[in-house]
Parts: sequence; C-alpha cells; structure tokens
Amino acid sequence: MQKEIIVNSTPYEVRIAILEDKELVELLIERAENKRIVGDIYKGVVTAVLPGIQAAFVDIGAEKAAFLHVSDLVDPRDEEEDSQDRRRGGGGTNGGPLPAIQDVLQKGEEILVQVTKEPIATKGPRITTQISLPGRFAVIMPNADHTGVSRKIEDRSERQRLKGLVDELKPQDCGLIVRTVGEGVENRALENDVQHLVSQWKRIQEKAAPAHAPSLIHQDVGLVIGLVRDIFNDDVDALVLDDRDAYDQLYGYLRDFAPDMQSRVKLYDDPMPVFDKYGIENEIDKTLDRKVWLKKGGYLIVEQTEALVSVDVNTGRFTGKRNQEETIFKTNMLAAREIARQLRLRDIGGIIVIDFIDMESEANKKRVFMELRAALKRDRAKTKAFQVSDLGLVEMSRQRVRPSLYHFMSDECAYCESTGHVLSLDSIVNRVERMVRRVGHYTRARELRLQANPRLTLFLREERWERMRELMDSTGVNIDLVDDPRLHREDFRMLSVETGEDLMRLVASVRGNGRSTAQRAAPAAATSAGQRRRGSRGRGRRGGGEAPRPQPSGGNRGARRPGPRREGAPSGGSSSGGGRRRRGSRGRGRRGRPILEDNPDLSAGGGNRSVASDGAQAAGP
Repeated sequence: MQKEIIVNSTPYEVRIAILEDKELVELLIERAENKRIVGDIYKGVVTAVLPGIQAAFVDIGAEKAAFLHVSDLVDPRDEEEDSQDRRRGGGGTNGGPLPAIQDVLQKGEEILVQVTKEPIATKGPRITTQISLPGRFAVIMPNADHTGVSRKIEDRSERQRLKGLVDELKPQDCGLIVRTVGEGVENRALENDVQHLVSQWKRIQEKAAPAHAPSLIHQDVGLVIGLVRDIFNDDVDALVLDDRDAYDQLYGYLRDFAPDMQSRVKLYDDPMPVFDKYGIENEIDKTLDRKVWLKKGGYLIVEQTEALVSVDVNTGRFTGKRNQEETIFKTNMLAAREIARQLRLRDIGGIIVIDFIDMESEANKKRVFMELRAALKRDRAKTKAFQVSDLGLVEMSRQRVRPSLYHFMSDECAYCESTGHVLSLDSIVNRVERMVRRVGHYTRARELRLQANPRLTLFLREERWERMRELMDSTGVNIDLVDDPRLHREDFRMLSVETGEDLMRLVASVRGNGRSTAQRAAPAAATSAGQRRRGSRGRGRRGGGEAPRPQPSGGNRGARRPGPRREGAPSGGSSSGGGRRRRGSRGRGRRGRPILEDNPDLSAGGGNRSVASDGAQAAGP
C-alpha cells in the first residue's frame, strides 16, 4: 500500500491529509485561534468534588472546567500497550478497587494534570493526573512503575529484545513503554529518546513548582511534528509540505531523532495549490455531505446526532446481475470498507450504529462483518465492533478525542437550529387562523394588522386568500397583511390598527383569566358564584356562560373587506425586536425560544413562548 502525508500550511491554518493508495483517509486541521490542547500539561485547582459521580472539576484556565474522573487518578494501562507487570482484576491501581474521590481530592487543592480529550460541544476537556510524555520511540510515565512493549509489535524475538532494553533504560520513578515505531530501532537511538524525555520531565517539574494555578506548564509539539512523531515510519512513502518554515522545522526534528527518514520529506513549490495537485480539495468538500456514493451505485447516509451516529446502507442505482442476495452482499462489502474510511476521514467517535442491507445468508453476514473489522484495523483510534444483530445492525464504538470534522468545520444553523426542517407554510397558516379566532373572541379589536415573513404573506395572498376571506367573514375581524422580513419564517405578530396594541399579548393576559373582553365588561355577571369558575382556561367561549359578542364599531359585521394589500415596513406599534431571531438554549427547540424578551409582562399571562408556536402558544393551548 502506498501511503503519503500531504501538509498544507498557512499562518492561520494547518491541514494534514493522509492518503492511502491515492485515496484520502484522514484529515487533520488546526487553526491559529483554536489550537489542540490534547497532551498539554496544566497546573489546575480543584473547584468541585462530586462523590455522586465520582468525579471532580478542575480549573485549568480554559473556558470550561476540566472533568477528572476517579479512574483517571489511578494508574491506567493503555490497551494498546503490553505491560510486563499487568495484573488482572479491577480498575484500580495494581488491579485493586478504585478509591473514593473525596478521599483523594479536596476542593481548592492544586494538582498537575494532562489533557486527554478536547472540549466537545457543551463539555469541557477531560484530564488525567497520570502524566505521559511521548517521544519518537518511547513513552515515559512519571510516578508509574510499569514497563511494556506495544502490542502491535508482533515479532517474538524483537519483543524480547525490546523488553530487555526497556529494563535497562527504565528511569527511576517512571514507567517506560516502547512505541510501535520503535520496532527495529537501535539501542542508542532508544536510549537518546528516553534521556530526552527524562530531561523534559525535569523541566516540567521545575516550572510547575512555583507556578500559580491555573496555568499552562507544558505545551505539546505542534500538529505537524506530533503527527510525524506518531505515524511517520517506514510505511510512509513520502511527506510533502508546501511551507518552507514548516519544512525546515520538521527537517531539524528528523535530523535529531530519525535521520534515516529525512530523504522522504519533500518541499512542494509548484504554483498549483498542493491539495489541488493531489485531488484532496474536492474530497474535503464531500466530507460534510450526508450522502456518500459507493463505486457501483449504492450509497451511505451518515447522520450525526447528540447520542450516536447512524449509517444507513442502500443499493441505490446498483441492480446487480444475478440475484438479489448477491447484489445486496456486494453492496454491503463495498459499504463496509467505505464506512471504515468515512469514520477516519470525518473523525467520528462515540457510539455508531450501522444498518447494513438485510441478508439471508449467515455466511454473507459474517463475511461483511469481517470485512468491516479488517478495514477498521487501519484506524489509529481505538474501535470495537460487535457482531451483526438479529435486526441486521452492527453496533460499534470509536475513540473520540476531539470534535468530529463536521462539527469543527460547521456552525449550528441559526434558522432551523440544526434540525434541518422548518414548519410548512400550511402549518403556519393554520396557526394564524387559530390566533385570529382567539383575537376575535377575547378582544374588541376588529381591525388587525398581521405582520409576517414575506414568504408567508405571499403564500397567504396568492394561495390562501379565499380561505382568509372566509375567516374574516366568520370572525368579524378585518386583516391587513404587512411584510416584515425581520421575522423568522415561523413567526408572526398581530397588532391593533387603531391602537397599535399587541393583540397576541392581550389574548395571553385575558385568556389567563378565563374571560373575554365582553365578559369583563359585565362584572356583575362575571363575578357571580354561579357563572365565574376558576380554571376555565382553554374551554373557549363556553367556559362560563357567553356574553354577547361586541360588533365592529365601523358598521355591520363584515361590511368592510379590503383585498390583499402589500406594504413594506410595518407601522403602528411594531416592535423592532419582534423579528429578531434569537438562538435559544439547546433542548427547548425553536418553538420554545422567547422572541419578545423586552416585555417581561408577557410571562404573567402565560405567554413566554414564541408567537410562532401555534399562534396562541403565547396564549396557552
């Protein structure tokens, strides 16, 4: 397999693409204003100890407090490493039970921690007190005492050689593990690497002792050097950079730690952008698409949600040649390889559910599953996949260290709040009608100005005006449509033409008392014990005896019927903030965001909801 690493570097952004057989399989991006912090070491102060979840929060100077679980206070064993003194048993130190976090940490205590996971969504970074310092060939773990060799080194004689070498080089009060890239390394090179890491740890200790918490003590190497340190080995045929400074920095690093790899580093100086030269830019554009096409015409649908990621496999245009089972099997085999690539490329982590096309043959199910597992072995992140379930689903997990590429490269849509949907115009019209009926019943207003998004007003004028005329005839309310481009598509306002009063708020306050305006005009009847009932909210006009409905002051009901009128800016009491789209807290949904926050009286009438949510969600159900 041909493997290449292509680096595009600018003062504001560094992008690294990993190609396997000319196909993009990984993309790493780091921006100047958003540098990665995994591997950085901080001196933090404990701000809260929570025995209920056996965790603590630590202030390390980041925007959000870092999360420290009790399992990260003890001596962890990396699943990728084979420790010589590994013991079976529980999750605590030396296989013992985990200590209670309240017995180990106290609020206000200062501790040295290392970041193991970037902040993701609403969560702060995850940290550990078990420091590890990676080098080119080895990793040292201060305050630990175990040694080991990477499991990925399979040659038995080489493992024995490295284990003997580790025992000789192990620093005092430090654990030592040989990395996968250390296979075949000379004794002297490994010794130099260990000595460099020990010196680095001493400098960290010297800096941490007088430092005030919270503060950054040690920053890990940059993205390019870190990637070269971790994966630049004999399997990589070439590393191409388009920036002279990055090239010089990397060349100097290799001169000290891997001089035999210098010949594989190349400086790209062609006028054509390097990502265009290698066909990477077009592939990056596709990483945000939900649909991923397969070679024979099938496709995948990738949906990322808060809880999990779902991948659906479809045959699409692929019809096969022989029979249905063969067509489905070939599609699933192609999908298994492509899914593994997409997980790496999009850096998708957490719980993943794959819905393969149903197959009758158990042998085919097993072959598809084995193909998926074989493709996942190329992934640097830890993965775990389970057998195909009775429903034809494969459940798996993938290590998540940073936000996925989708979340890194995009923002939440301010219009639909990342749901991908807005209410249909018919649904909004129904809400308008319900609110007009409430206005007609609960208020005396008979001249109404309806302010709405231009798309809604156009729909009403051209598609639903006959329906609106019938509504005006039945309610005795004249409606004047006014375009307000500031309003969201789902939002609308109703104002009295005569007074400019917000009728939706008036409905909210009046309806909260369970009485119409006409009923309030007859206090003797409204207050009698036989007619006034509490809790009549939502019963409509039959709530407690109906008083005669007031007629419009301008003559007989329905006498005035203006046709559709197009106007530009709203008038008569329009609130400049009424059309402002506000991004509410996640979980309430756009129907739950208040768009009239500048009027605190709204809550008194139960109207703390958006005017777009069923018209009178501002007025109750």
